[in-house]
Amino acid sequence: MRVVVADDAVLLREGIVRILTDDGYQVVAAVGSAPDLVRAAHSLAPDLVIADIRMPPEHTDDGIVAARRIRTHRPETAVVLLSQYVEATAAVDLFRDNPAGMGYLLKDRVLQIDDFLDAVRRVAGGGSAIDPVVVARLVGRSTARTNPLASLTEREAEVLALMAEGLSNGGIAARLHVGVRTVETYTGAVFAKLGIASTAEEHRRVKAVLAYLGNGRP
Repeated sequence: MRVVVADDAVLLREGIVRILTDDGYQVVAAVGSAPDLVRAAHSLAPDLVIADIRMPPEHTDDGIVAARRIRTHRPETAVVLLSQYVEATAAVDLFRDNPAGMGYLLKDRVLQIDDFLDAVRRVAGGGSAIDPVVVARLVGRSTARTNPLASLTEREAEVLALMAEGLSNGGIAARLHVGVRTVETYTGAVFAKLGIASTAEEHRRVKAVLAYLGNGRP
């Protein structure tokens, strides 16, 4: 798995490179700005990009703009965005473009190496991963408004939140200490209440997560 890492904080950038290298990834470039990230991605064709949201030259949403350009050119490139703070609106917009192979983590997650690598693996495999802190913030925002999510029970909402983190039914079952069949019952109820038709399972999960991120609008 070929990876490009982009962050203007040298210590964090080199730390991520070390973590990935020790786990068997091939880091083909480590850069400190959004333009350098785009150039590296276009010339080296990595399988995965891990990038800070706020980078030079503007220190605003440069990482998001770069990620969008990269995925427009090569949609199969997986992207994990890192942020110092919860920037839920930016995350929602990018996930709604194409949630497959997309991750959004807070930088503190990097310090929890096993959790960080687990999220990276899910995204690299074509899944999605959203930091639990971001999910918690979105829960508060969603439940504060009238939308289809309001019809979910507390447990169903919890299962949907874990879907948004990118967990499989088995992963959700392990987190909640229940059986996989129980989780399947909850996910079926979530799909039904959100009006998501029976299609391929992964597609339904993506639509459910988009509904969650978009406050009830799949």
